[in-house]
Amino acid sequence: MHAMIKLIRTNSENTDFQKLVTQLDAELKINNGEADSFYAQFNKTDSIKFVVVAFENEIVVGCGAIKEYSKDAMEVKRMFVPKDKRGKGIASKVLNELENWTSDLGFKKCILETGLKQIEAISLYKKSGYKIIPNYGQYENVVGSICFEKEI
Repeated sequence: MHAMIKLIRTNSENTDFQKLVTQLDAELKINNGEADSFYAQFNKTDSIKFVVVAFENEIVVGCGAIKEYSKDAMEVKRMFVPKDKRGKGIASKVLNELENWTSDLGFKKCILETGLKQIEAISLYKKSGYKIIPNYGQYENVVGSICFEKEI
C-alpha cells in the first residue's frame, strides 16, 4: 500500500522547498567536488516562480522547479528527493507535474542539465522521455554536464 503523494505548486519562497534545496546543495557539493562552485552559481533559487513540492503524509519528500529559458522552453531545476525516499516514483511525479505546468504556461518543451555522475537523475530523464541534446548555454563546454530536452 503506497502512501499518497500530494503535489503542490508554489514558488521559491516556500520553506519546505528551501529545506530540501539545502539538502540537495550539500549532496551536490560532495558529488561535484571542486566543480561545485561553478554549478552553484546557476542554481540560485531566489528568482524561481514555479516550484513543485511533494508531500507524503504531510512530510516533504521531494521538489523540482522550472525557470523560463527561452520563449518556448522551460528549464527544469532543483530536482531532489531525499535518499531515504528514493525509489518510490516521487521524482517522476514531480517531473510530470513540472511538465504539465510548462504546458499550462504555454511553453513547448522542457530542457535541463545534470551531471554525468548523477546516474539516478539520468535514468529518470531517459525513462521520462527526455532526449540527450548538445550542452546549451553556460554548460556548452562543461565536460561533466549532460543536457536533455523533451517536447511537451
